[in-house]
Amino acid sequence: MINMAEIGEISNYFAHVEVAAIKLTKPLKVGDTIQIKGGEVDFEQKIDSMQINHKDVKAAKAGDEIGIKVSHKVRKGYKVFKK
Repeated sequence: MINMAEIGEISNYFAHVEVAAIKLTKPLKVGDTIQIKGGEVDFEQKIDSMQINHKDVKAAKAGDEIGIKVSHKVRKGYKVFKK
């Protein structure tokens, strides 16, 4: 089993653009694989791109709030893990 570390949680979800805002507690970079869990949702996806304040960034640090496209609908409070 792969050990996963919690790196943040969903702080908002914008259904019309399928973007989740994630408040990070640990660093994250493009190319990482994350897993989002909450309610009946549990899926993984690779980070192809992310934004801070509508600007593309390659990496983000703890305390940042990032936006990423997600493949499933998520809700505020869902946990985000890094694989």
